[in-house]
Amino acid sequence: MPSALAEILLRYTAAQAGDGPHVTAVPGLVVLRADHPRRPSHLIQKPALCVVAQGAKWTHVGGSRMDYREGQALVVSMETPALGSVVEASPEKPYLSAVVEFDLGVMREVLESLEAPIEAGGDLRSGIFVTDFQGALADGVLRLVRLLETPKAIPVLYPSIMREICYWLLSGPHGGEVARVALGHGHAQRIINAIHHLRERFMEPLRIGELAAMARLSTSAFHRQFKAITAMTPLQYQKQLRLLEARRLMVAGTANAETAAFQVGYESPSQFSREYARMFGAPPRRDIAGLRAATA
Repeated sequence: MPSALAEILLRYTAAQAGDGPHVTAVPGLVVLRADHPRRPSHLIQKPALCVVAQGAKWTHVGGSRMDYREGQALVVSMETPALGSVVEASPEKPYLSAVVEFDLGVMREVLESLEAPIEAGGDLRSGIFVTDFQGALADGVLRLVRLLETPKAIPVLYPSIMREICYWLLSGPHGGEVARVALGHGHAQRIINAIHHLRERFMEPLRIGELAAMARLSTSAFHRQFKAITAMTPLQYQKQLRLLEARRLMVAGTANAETAAFQVGYESPSQFSREYARMFGAPPRRDIAGLRAATA
């Protein structure tokens, strides 16, 4: 029998057009549904709590694969390229997920209001992980999703429910990771700022020395801590951002393969095509034609 969360998501998605993702009237709440397993797809994961209400999925970041299913959630503490696939879904029992994007302003307020400071810990750990979804956190998300059925209550009740969700995340067993990575809390702040700098300027040549200087680290220490958070090297991170942006430009029809390559920072169209095929499984022209045929 579906859980209370799955029942609400089933009713909501049954009334929507298309497969989604469905951006809802609740700020930051996105609803996902799949009636069949889906082949792996590349995307940029935003900072969010990705709750599975029914079915199962995996997400691959860098060299790490995370499997999660009903009763679990993927916590993404920073924007990062990822590969994801729904692996358990059917028309009778579709995959259902509620994605709650973090309101970083609210999270900072909650963090500052905590009586006991969150321990920053020693070594940095990955900014993306799977956790059990239960207790007070699950109750908060359920009440947030229930707002879909009472739209007039959203502006009144949303702020307090979001504060509660942030509180349970920050005071829970993974509070240190959420605070360190999502907010640049404690000793991680400088390296998080350097990662954000790379994210914003991924089209420019990669200057490891400049990024390491921003983090006040040696080049080797910066490499090590960057990979601890993102599960990939700075070059891998930049490359995935470039290729995802190039793919978006080509799907939108605003660029062909050669112009997209130059727009995202490649100097060699042939190198771009090789790396694109390695990431997406087909050269640019064939991949884009397949994507357009699938959505026609």
